[in-house]
Amino acid sequence: MGDISQQLVEQVRQAAEADTPLAITGGGSKPFLGRGLRGEPLELVGHAGIVSYEPVELVLTVRAGTRLDDIDAALAEQGQRLAFEPPRFGSSDTIGGALAANLSGPGRPWQGSVRDHVLGLRLINGRGEHLRFGGQVMKNVAGYDASRLQAGALGTLGAITEISLKVMPRPAMEQTLIQPMDHQHALALMNRLAGQSKPLSAACWYQGQLYLRLSGSRPAVEATSESWRADSGGDMGVLDDGDIFWRQLRDQRLPFFDGEKPLWRFSVNPTATLEDVDEHALIDWGGAQRWSRQQENLSVMAEKAARAGGQAALFRHGDRSGEVMHPQPAPLRTIQKRLKASFDPEGIFNPQHLYTWL
Repeated sequence: MGDISQQLVEQVRQAAEADTPLAITGGGSKPFLGRGLRGEPLELVGHAGIVSYEPVELVLTVRAGTRLDDIDAALAEQGQRLAFEPPRFGSSDTIGGALAANLSGPGRPWQGSVRDHVLGLRLINGRGEHLRFGGQVMKNVAGYDASRLQAGALGTLGAITEISLKVMPRPAMEQTLIQPMDHQHALALMNRLAGQSKPLSAACWYQGQLYLRLSGSRPAVEATSESWRADSGGDMGVLDDGDIFWRQLRDQRLPFFDGEKPLWRFSVNPTATLEDVDEHALIDWGGAQRWSRQQENLSVMAEKAARAGGQAALFRHGDRSGEVMHPQPAPLRTIQKRLKASFDPEGIFNPQHLYTWL
């Protein structure tokens, strides 16, 4: 492991000259995302390692192929963490893959998404140019939007080689509260509690139970826990080993995620009712993210999501030969095509991985 950027640049240049598609690959833990990869592998997993880490400045710069487990270990020594809680689908998950897939954990509404924590990055574009966007300090935001564009692009805009991230201290205390209730009451309560100035850091409804995570100073967590449990009339309790539940939710290891039935992800208004979905769904992010297992097509699910003020995507399994992402209006398609042409004029990076038309 180390810096193999020159090797990657040369491979991209040769591919551009030969008009050869490239399939950007990292740890290989998320083959289910998008519409599948085609082309010659451009392997980034060997481009790994910490470039710089300034615990006092809360800034970490790493190569894209660096494993999340290795980042966690380095940050833990300083009592710090990646606050956006990137999911782990295996031991090979990398930071570049987390950014490219725009994946964040249960605390996303309160602690921000992966794109909110990116300060800058380096990227090989479709011409084989190794470009730098943004900075390595929180005050330098030059080119920040260009860095953010990579979140969720699934490698279609270039090969990310290096990422500078904002890191955060670990909370002094965390506690998980649990209370039985139906999804309608859970949605109402999650949204009401989210509006309070309390140390709420995650809220989820799963199999008839509401889960609330409190994170922060010990006095703040204990006072909020005591107050909310008193307000519940004794129905709300403390879940032992709550951190295990949140890790299983983050990494999609709860029983809900088992099996081959199509898994749909909805990103919607947290207060909205998602017809024919909520009752059997897993509701996360305080209502803003909802997971459903259904044999249905994208157009039907997209219409339901639109009525709830959001979007739908076929996250895993199901028919992936057609579109799997929420349909985009014509003006947005035009913008995305222009971005693709700017970053990747020959269209060699992950062609049609995100959309059939990109």
